[in-house]
Amino acid sequence: QEQAPSLFARFCGRAAKHLASGIGYALTLNEPNLIGMLPMLLPKDSGARLLAEDKLMSQAVAKSMNVPLYLSGNGLFLPDAAVVQANLIAGHKAAREAMKAARPDLPVGVSLAMNDDQAVGAASMRDSIRARLYDPWLEAARADDFIGVQNYWRAVWDASHRLPAPPGVVTDENGSELYAPSLANAARYAHSKCGVPVVVTEHGCNVLDDAKRAKFIPAALAELRKAMDEGLPVRGYTHWSLIDNYEWFFGYKPRYGLHSLDRTTFARTPKPSAAVLGDIARRNSL
Repeated sequence: QEQAPSLFARFCGRAAKHLASGIGYALTLNEPNLIGMLPMLLPKDSGARLLAEDKLMSQAVAKSMNVPLYLSGNGLFLPDAAVVQANLIAGHKAAREAMKAARPDLPVGVSLAMNDDQAVGAASMRDSIRARLYDPWLEAARADDFIGVQNYWRAVWDASHRLPAPPGVVTDENGSELYAPSLANAARYAHSKCGVPVVVTEHGCNVLDDAKRAKFIPAALAELRKAMDEGLPVRGYTHWSLIDNYEWFFGYKPRYGLHSLDRTTFARTPKPSAAVLGDIARRNSL
């Protein structure tokens, strides 16, 4: 593990020498803060099973590679999360310098999975959640060119746990509220802590009913526009995802795509929400 940051930086430096001339923005790592967030995002009934499966997988890979420990990216099995996070942050900093050495004007940052965390009650655990899941990374990002914000939900915290979605609200397939201001609020918090411009590197919703997505996109972007009018420096927006994708532990069941995909012919079929986002992009305006 001690060699991981320098080995990662060497890899990023070599990749940048070959690729950096053709890209506009670069991320060292994607959602590395999920090492602390995944247990909070997974359904309670499946979390223990998935943890056991991830541990068995990690042990099997370590044995096959003849190494003492193997950890998958954004995995659940973490013998020492503090050591992993420290190495990831060190790796990010070293990789940033290696990439900038290859192309000094390349904007480099890191993307974080961020909820719009809100507090209920005087003893809310909201601030401790933020301090655990985001703040070490937002501190590290102060030397970056931008911070990548990846947001899907708001999370309302009382003194002991995250509250369920209020009755009657529109929800995704996980039962999480589709809350339009969530993206803008997460971006505001990220910028308030690290002080660098924001690039929305993921945003969307897992819904079977595409009409929900078609309404959610312009509503969320209108809230983001308000934040920009207030002075929030947002440099770009990327929707997740172009197609219904393979979603790690959950396979092909989730539906995040602007297009459906025939997995035999690979034909893409645009959903109405694709036209909604496409019209906004062509106009460059809401």
